[in-house]
Amino acid sequence: MVYVVAVPSVQAKGRRAGSEHPTEPTAEQVNAAVMSFALLADPTRVRVLWALRDGEQDVATLAEIAGCRPTVASQHLSKLRFAGLVEGTRQGRRVLYRLRGGHVRTLLTEALFHADHQVRGAPVHD
Repeated sequence: MVYVVAVPSVQAKGRRAGSEHPTEPTAEQVNAAVMSFALLADPTRVRVLWALRDGEQDVATLAEIAGCRPTVASQHLSKLRFAGLVEGTRQGRRVLYRLRGGHVRTLLTEALFHADHQVRGAPVHD
């Protein structure tokens, strides 16, 4: 069996060709990632983020999906917003929340797909 691995080319200054992301993370980026991972270590937050993967939701809807009170969902959303994982838009008296970009969606999706493999005992793949 032959495996082909695509390796992105690297341009000067430690950045991948065609990308604005560095090949080596800075200390600030590592700290931000650790903060994001720490916030993902809560089942309610993961449920809230999962509910936002396909679009905007208000606090009441997110609370119902996550199985908590709206005040609890609001506290979680505040922390997620502070970490840059979600953002909100005010519409009258309510705020609609959404994931902050495709990276957050991909991180969440891959984490839950990885968990699915662990739970079901399915073989890993690339």
